[in-house]
Amino acid sequence: MTCALVTCSGISNTGKLTTQAGMLLIQRKPGMFLCLNCKQSAESLRMDAGGAARLIVLDGCTDCCATKKLTAAGLSADVHIIATELGIEKNGMADVKYDEIETVIRAIMNNGSDAP
Repeated sequence: MTCALVTCSGISNTGKLTTQAGMLLIQRKPGMFLCLNCKQSAESLRMDAGGAARLIVLDGCTDCCATKKLTAAGLSADVHIIATELGIEKNGMADVKYDEIETVIRAIMNNGSDAP
């Protein structure tokens, strides 16, 4: 089963965090996840994510940029995870911390994936 992860991919620490968590999941669970970012066009996103078994949106903050792009593509998420709602502070251009990446990955695995 392939889950498409649509990440915020913004320049803030929480935006970068969503992309880093998605990329790490691709490495840990080969073939299970497809990582897409909201910087691509709505049409491209629709083509790339439309066939996924599950669609998981990873927004960095409550601005919900990835969700907005997904909506523009005519798609809706099966699961919506917001990094700041997991207790991660948005700190502008601060570096992403490993434990924050693990927090997001745990949220995906616990709420957004049927994976063991």
